[in-house]
Amino acid sequence: MATANTEERLFTKKLFAEDVGILFEVFNLPRMAGRILGYLLVCNPPHQTAGELMAAVGGSKGSISTMTQLLIHSGLVERIGIPDRREACYHIKPNAWIELIKNRMGFLKTMKELAARGLAMMEDDDVLQRQRLEDIHDLYAFLENEIPMLFERYKQAMKFSDLSRATSTSR
Repeated sequence: MATANTEERLFTKKLFAEDVGILFEVFNLPRMAGRILGYLLVCNPPHQTAGELMAAVGGSKGSISTMTQLLIHSGLVERIGIPDRREACYHIKPNAWIELIKNRMGFLKTMKELAARGLAMMEDDDVLQRQRLEDIHDLYAFLENEIPMLFERYKQAMKFSDLSRATSTSR
C-alpha cells in the first residue's frame, strides 16, 4: 500500500511541475524550464541531479542542461555540490523570489529613463502624443519608489511570522 501512496505522491508532484510549465508557456517562457522549476519546488530531497530531473519531468539531457542554465541565469536555481554525490545538483536558490523582483527593478528603472528621454524629445508635442510615454514614466517611477518599501514591510512581516511559528511549535 505504501508503494501506491508513494507513486501517487510522485504523480501529483509531476502534475504540479507540468502546471508550472504551462504557466511558463503562457508567459512565453520555455515549458521545460517551468517543469524543472515546478519540480524543484516540491521534490524531496530539495536538490536533484540532472538525471533525476530528466526522470521526473521527462526532458532530454540537452533540454535539462539548457533549461537549468536558463534558470540559473534568471537567479531562481543554483547548481551545488552535495557531499558523497558524484553529480552536481540543482535546487531553488535561497531568496530566489526576492532576487528575481530586485533584478526586474533594473528593467523598471531603465524603462522609466527611456520614457523620460522620449518625453524630453517630445516636449513641444501635443499632450495626447506624450500620454503613452507619461503613462510608462509615471507608473515605473511609482513602482521604483514603492517596491523597496514593500520589501521592508515583507521583511518585517516575515520576522513576526517567524516569531509566531517559533512560539507555536515550542508549545
